[in-house]
Amino acid sequence: MPTKARKTWAQQLQQNHSVTIAMSCAIVGLSRCAYYYQPKLPDDSVIVSVLNAITDRHLRWGFPKCFNRIKKLGYKWNHKRVYRVYCELKLNLRVKRKKCIPPHEHQKSYWFLINKVNAGQWIL
Repeated sequence: MPTKARKTWAQQLQQNHSVTIAMSCAIVGLSRCAYYYQPKLPDDSVIVSVLNAITDRHLRWGFPKCFNRIKKLGYKWNHKRVYRVYCELKLNLRVKRKKCIPPHEHQKSYWFLINKVNAGQWIL
């Protein structure tokens, strides 16, 4: 059962049956620290605005250059958090691969024709 559901059960037990928090948590199978935990929702609005400002000015910059600029501006955000927001904004650039030359057939080497001259004639 998810923690959120167990927390609501524990709260209902307290309201309906006037049970203590410790008792209701024990009945439901929830730790008291999980009962009191308030999840922090990440506020990424500042990261979004900074990333948009950087990418508006430098269109062809990828994530590493943008993140280095953010560090130089003095923000102390984790690169994983910034990359998550970067991907949510769909700022990922298409990676252009270098075109490689297709392999050619190796020609048979004629080692016996290389600079072997006997009295002005090729030796075969």
